[in-house]
Amino acid sequence: MVVLCAAGLLVRVGTPAAHGVAGQRFLTDAQGRTLILYGLDSGGDDAVSSARAAASEYGLLGDDLTRLTLSWSRVEPRPGHYDDAYLAGIAQKIAWYAGQRFHVVLAMQQDGYGPAPAPPQAGTPAATEARTRAADEFWRTRGDEPGLQDRYAAAWQHVARYFGAYVTQHGLRPDPILGYDLLDRPWGGSVEGAAFETGPLARCYQRLIDALRTVDPVHWLFVEPAAVTADWGLPSSLPYLNDPRRGEARIGYAPQLFPAPLDPDGHYTGGSVFPTDRALASWGIQVARTAKRLDAPVLLGAWGLDTTTPGAHLYLDHVQQLIDQLMIGAAFYSATPGAWSPWAQKGKPADIAGVLETAYPREIAGVPLEFDYDKGTLVFTLQFRDETDVSGPTEIYLPPSDFPRGPQIEFDTDYVSEWDPVRHVLSLTVDRPLRGNVHTLHLTPQGPAHTYS
Repeated sequence: MVVLCAAGLLVRVGTPAAHGVAGQRFLTDAQGRTLILYGLDSGGDDAVSSARAAASEYGLLGDDLTRLTLSWSRVEPRPGHYDDAYLAGIAQKIAWYAGQRFHVVLAMQQDGYGPAPAPPQAGTPAATEARTRAADEFWRTRGDEPGLQDRYAAAWQHVARYFGAYVTQHGLRPDPILGYDLLDRPWGGSVEGAAFETGPLARCYQRLIDALRTVDPVHWLFVEPAAVTADWGLPSSLPYLNDPRRGEARIGYAPQLFPAPLDPDGHYTGGSVFPTDRALASWGIQVARTAKRLDAPVLLGAWGLDTTTPGAHLYLDHVQQLIDQLMIGAAFYSATPGAWSPWAQKGKPADIAGVLETAYPREIAGVPLEFDYDKGTLVFTLQFRDETDVSGPTEIYLPPSDFPRGPQIEFDTDYVSEWDPVRHVLSLTVDRPLRGNVHTLHLTPQGPAHTYS
């Protein structure tokens, strides 16, 4: 019985991204393998509270990604003063996730000193005006006060220095931190649409990228479009952003997905199905277009709905199919137990967990051309192309509920395989990879008579 060792499972961010057949970029690890990341979106205060909790999350979903949101006002409670005790708590959670071979993306909420993360849904006119004014001051569209953005950039620099030192001092290798999501759900206040994205938002992102690269030339920096429109599947005008680091750029695109018919209180039934499906189709098209313009790989920063509503299971299936079609990773919102989570209560899975748990290729030793998991027939399919300068196996997570005895393998080339029945990961290595060769892999559940030795 073979148990795969931890080495090589975590991302090392020292290699450029892979490119697909149409120029699509992918996140890669230190061995050049394409990464497809599945996991949960979690507030820093709501993240796992112990190594055991991190193991329970993996046991529930077989995931390998956590997106931790930081609060700017917690990082910097007073202008120019940083709370390293708060960051130490986040660092401990990162270490627990690292123990389960997770990749971590840290995302910053611009609360406290800046605008609300999304336009207010309700409230008095005075409150709405105050929030809009705060947004305009942050984006420098009402007066010319650079102080807020300068402090925000400095806070990010402090965060990057802190966690860079923590990873080194505690010997977390490979580095569990994939990168930093610079601004969670940007909102433009009184300036919206293309004028916001090509103007204040793009200028702010470039300022943040330039500032962070002075202290961290390694990690991915993720940017999000304007939440008001892009979350719903409308076009984004976010322009190309320059990465001043040496070598290939490491700017990632991290849109979120919350279609208007479902956000925040809708359900996927009746008259809402058609407009939701139309929004999903549009979202996929617009994300691909924007990613191409940015020359950036895509990571779906957050998606979900109230999983207790009618049609929720079907909606989750449809979004997972879209994610597979786009060949991108994604973080489901949220890790906090409740209606929007695979956890009904702390330590108690919700019914929706069985829908979220799916087969997916964690690492691909080459460039993926397509992959799919048919939950009806329990057939997993992966097609990928060999590339040079890629080492290590292709690794695929297979849900124990569907593959209790592991997989039956149909592969069109000579290969070596290993099955980890503890983590439920299949490892495949092509005997003689040759650049340009295309391989097709089919996996189905192994019959009851089979045993591994």
